[in-house]
Amino acid sequence: MPKRLNIDRDSGYYQKELELMGKEERKRRKEEGALKIFKYAYENAKGYKRFIDSAGFDPDTVKTIDDFAKIPVLKKNRMPELHHNDLPFGGFLAVPVESLKRIYVSPGPIYDPEGRKDDYWGLKKCLYNVGFRKGDIVMNTFSYHLTPAGIFLDEACNGIGCVTVPTGVGNTEIQLKTMVELQINGYIGVPSFLMALINKMHELGYDPGKDLFMDIALVAGEILTPSLRKSLNEYGITVRQAYITADIGSIAYECAVENGMHIDDSIYLEICDPQTGEPLPVGEVGEVVVTTFENDVYPLVRYGTGDLSVVVEDECPCGRTSYKIKGIMGRADEVTKIKGMFVHPRQIDEVASRFSSEIDKIRVVVTREGVTDIMTVEVVLKVGVQGTDALKAKIEEKVRDVTKLKGNIVFVTAIPEGSKKIEDKRKWD
Repeated sequence: MPKRLNIDRDSGYYQKELELMGKEERKRRKEEGALKIFKYAYENAKGYKRFIDSAGFDPDTVKTIDDFAKIPVLKKNRMPELHHNDLPFGGFLAVPVESLKRIYVSPGPIYDPEGRKDDYWGLKKCLYNVGFRKGDIVMNTFSYHLTPAGIFLDEACNGIGCVTVPTGVGNTEIQLKTMVELQINGYIGVPSFLMALINKMHELGYDPGKDLFMDIALVAGEILTPSLRKSLNEYGITVRQAYITADIGSIAYECAVENGMHIDDSIYLEICDPQTGEPLPVGEVGEVVVTTFENDVYPLVRYGTGDLSVVVEDECPCGRTSYKIKGIMGRADEVTKIKGMFVHPRQIDEVASRFSSEIDKIRVVVTREGVTDIMTVEVVLKVGVQGTDALKAKIEEKVRDVTKLKGNIVFVTAIPEGSKKIEDKRKWD
């Protein structure tokens, strides 16, 4: 194998005092933070006040953390609608717009604000604790266009002393050439793309045994299967995953033990019944509901992410005392992540509305070939409409415009009754 940096990636803490604090102290800190940010959000974010008032909930009844659990869950899948009804942020912004650093556009669409606080997304600790170190040369394959992932991970890399190569998405051959010639040793992106790059090495005549310098990878945006991790490990790459979202930033991250993800110290996390919003007992699978108690720019309180997981309370050999979640175990709604990008049912409706004279019914079917997500768009045409190549190309263009993803358009005679707008048929081993 190529010469790799002799770096200890498994020991050390980014914020030792916080990461090793006693569990009772952490619990108190998080509960106090959650109660405080609820009051702040209600008083400073008009959209959140409107949401609470419309639910008929009395904020004055929230005095303890047991009361906090009764606050209505703000569902992420409602945010596009709420934002659209009160542009640009649905009234959830708690500071003047002119005080922001950036505004991003995420699928939905949702406008994600970024404040000027250093490490606003809390990602420096995440990167350090998964194993990145000063001097690493890191290719960041997340998009730098519209959505925040590329930029906020780039800044976090630089913040801990890494050198970033902002490759973004696509251009596999150029990325691979860059990876080899710069002797890049760090990767950020979805795990399937890293595997695709390595597979491409063989196709283009490179020898991973001599030309692959990669030894640390942070993966997010899709499920990391045990078999895919094992395949990447066989090339000498340490692969660790993180739970990161565009509206919150760092939620949880893996340590060197690689057995569950530590919940970030700035997040109050509950596992709740997706229908009632009631917290579930430890060990039960439910919706991840988070409260960002250190964000006074865009305070999200009892924010239902739509992701399913379970909390693990076992002591971790790494020494960190925070609880962990096992990982993302599916979705509680139809919003589906494909190739690292969320696709909303309303986006599929938008495509159909653009072709209201031609399309009768439409759905997306997501499958997986090897490590690659395949998005197939099934379309039932109205009586008398011909499924021409020209029409297929137009629909494909609109799908790409709306979702930022390529969809394979297939004209079908029928879509089964009761089908979801997005059918996820991927199998995760």
